[in-house]
Amino acid sequence: MWSYVKQLQHPIKVATPNPALAKVIISQYGGPDGELGASLRYLSQRYSMPYPELKGLLTDIGTEGSE
Repeated sequence: MWSYVKQLQHPIKVATPNPALAKVIISQYGGPDGELGASLRYLSQRYSMPYPELKGLLTDIGTEGSE
């Protein structure tokens, strides 16, 4: 058995916007191997999961990855 606590691994605090860095980060989200694709796979697998306690885990992983 395991204990699952929903929290960010690293707290996020943005002091000033950085458009160049934002462009690099956004490029990591797109494409078939990007974070967005992985997040959508987790969310789509959630609907075929037979165990209700794991549906929440897949939902949390999918939504945390897309934030």
